[in-house]
Amino acid sequence: MNSPLLPASAPPIAHLRTRPVAVGHWRAFLAVARHLNFRAAAEELALTQSAVSRQIQALEDEVGVPLFLRHTRAVELTSAGGQLQRAVAPALERMDAAVRLVRQTAGRKSVAITTWASFASMWLIPRMEEFQRDNPDIDIRIDATDTIVDLETADVDLALRSSVPGTQAAGAQRLFGEQLAVVASPWLLNSMPPIRTPADVAQFTLIEAGDAHRMPYFEWITWRRWFELHGLGRLQPKRWLYFNYAQQIVQAALAGQGLALARMPLIAESLASGDLQEVLPGHRLDSPLVYWLVVGPRSGQRPEIQAFSAWLLLQAEATRQAVGEVPDTDLNDDIS
Repeated sequence: MNSPLLPASAPPIAHLRTRPVAVGHWRAFLAVARHLNFRAAAEELALTQSAVSRQIQALEDEVGVPLFLRHTRAVELTSAGGQLQRAVAPALERMDAAVRLVRQTAGRKSVAITTWASFASMWLIPRMEEFQRDNPDIDIRIDATDTIVDLETADVDLALRSSVPGTQAAGAQRLFGEQLAVVASPWLLNSMPPIRTPADVAQFTLIEAGDAHRMPYFEWITWRRWFELHGLGRLQPKRWLYFNYAQQIVQAALAGQGLALARMPLIAESLASGDLQEVLPGHRLDSPLVYWLVVGPRSGQRPEIQAFSAWLLLQAEATRQAVGEVPDTDLNDDIS
């Protein structure tokens, strides 16, 4: 019996390429995918725009499908391009991290920390002189970012983060909890009528986080929440002054621009020095957030990481004492 003939319209069977794609092509692809712009990708890679374009074209030839849709002034990823970006980006990051780790072990001892900018500026950096004095052979690098970094792949050793208990990373060690206090510069308080009741804050400009409503749990640490707890839900202050970083809020308070609802762990030194003065100390606002130390799985056995972590825990204990935090043995244990 004769085999049936294929319809004339049947597409030819494609020959799939199996050879590896050059790493340089992938780096060009990821740069264009990040910027969605060939010129910006070329500047990042220190190449010409035409060189990047040729690498992308060569990659598309290797893969066999378009990875970008070209428009007049921009490009966008195709579905295939998005799929490859999600797979290739972490793979290259792990490879780069491995190379850095090899170089690191062959060179100087170092500690790389990731945390958000306000915490780095207000809590970590002012304390680091002591550690550097006692450990002159250990280099320190602080990567300040609001992005949660994957410690398994990123080139960092430990993270300092805040989150609600129960949502912290595995193995996180508790540093301290958080309360917020109404604070102001002494000269501002001396120039205004005295504050004797919570309602008296309406005489002042109130400094607030302008993006609190966009972040989980941050609405719990706002002036509106403080008003509600004191039965002042309809209170309106003289004016509002908004910032989107805790450091900016405290800086404005130090400059006498208004009253701030500030995080006690971050302003303990300013209160102790008298640069800031707490108003209505019996009316602090409890925060659901806790500060944590998270050590990366690839870094925990290195002596310099252990030394820095131990120093951080001692600094955290001093902060708890300074703000009057009541010890909680369950929460102070390591969380695993």
